[in-house]
Amino acid sequence: MKNTLLPSKRSAIDPFIVMDVMRAAREREEKGGNVLHLEVGQPGTPAPKIVLDAAAAALRQDKLGYTDAMGLPALRARIAAHYREKHNLDVAPERIAVTTGSSAGFVLAFLSAFDAGARVALTNPGYPCYRQVMKTLGMTPVAIQTRAEHNWMPTRDEMRAAGKDGLDGAILASPANPTGTMLSPQDLQMLIETVQGLGGLYISDEIYHGLTYGGQAHCALEFSDDVIVVNSFSKYYCMTGWRIGWMVLPENLVRPVERLIQNLYISAPTLSQYAAIAAFDAGEDLEKVKAVYRQNRDLLAAELPRAGLTKIVPATGAFYLYADIRDFSDDSYAFAKKMLHETGIAATPGLDFDPEFGHAYLRFSFAGKTDQIAEAARRLKDWLG
Repeated sequence: MKNTLLPSKRSAIDPFIVMDVMRAAREREEKGGNVLHLEVGQPGTPAPKIVLDAAAAALRQDKLGYTDAMGLPALRARIAAHYREKHNLDVAPERIAVTTGSSAGFVLAFLSAFDAGARVALTNPGYPCYRQVMKTLGMTPVAIQTRAEHNWMPTRDEMRAAGKDGLDGAILASPANPTGTMLSPQDLQMLIETVQGLGGLYISDEIYHGLTYGGQAHCALEFSDDVIVVNSFSKYYCMTGWRIGWMVLPENLVRPVERLIQNLYISAPTLSQYAAIAAFDAGEDLEKVKAVYRQNRDLLAAELPRAGLTKIVPATGAFYLYADIRDFSDDSYAFAKKMLHETGIAATPGLDFDPEFGHAYLRFSFAGKTDQIAEAARRLKDWLG
């Protein structure tokens, strides 16, 4: 007789290591230990006041029942206006789906566009949940091993090589996690055209849009309507725990995604949707937050080499530095664990982002407060020096 208490085979995926690091850091704090949080990609500031005020108003005025599966019409219209304002693009609100964070957006993208067995390219290093969600859905992740000398982004030849046995799609983030690097508009267009030339669908993860230092990130919709764009209010808008994001879809995937949302999620959180409408009017406050990130980035980029971590590709977006630690260790997991224990600095092992070579790297987030970043840099120099 089958043991029905056994977990499913599809649940046998790797853990999201950064969450394990967060737990270890929390346990240290609960025991009275000091922790400097450079592990998690989470803004160190709360949502803007205008967002909190909008949420409070919604609590007073609305029953907070279900919304349409695709989201509040007012929010979808405001997102469409955002594309006009930032990218000079006309995006029909009907092509926009409001999601429970970008995480739900990735699941919906994969379920709506690909069948089990589909081959979808992604990069190493890259956001680990792409790979794990694909495995859970019976898809085949096709890893492209990117290189520091190419700014941790795939080349045309590398994308074509990934498609030599067929390619159903590709997913890529710019700005990227964990490296903080970005695609030029020319390279973004080239990769979209390359994937489409291979018969695949390009999925553009744009959740770090807005968080750029020295230039604006370009949207995949500038080059094609036949792409999926996934975005979120978590990063630039400082709304991680509100679990609210969105997708822009090709017309042929609008109804399939709507059906999936109806059955899997019903709708995104109503309170968060009302708050998200206001987030687009918080630009002045959000740019002040970004100025702190830039200061933190510059501080950490200057101080890590003084601690001996000299091999880092400059970050032009997001809020991460991806550091080569091979001068000190070839085991990033053990190194991160020891660093937390001996210095109180929490950072994420590269193994989270690259199963092949991540043992040689560590990701530092500079999304926190400047005084904590400075203290972490000081402790690292003492520890490694």
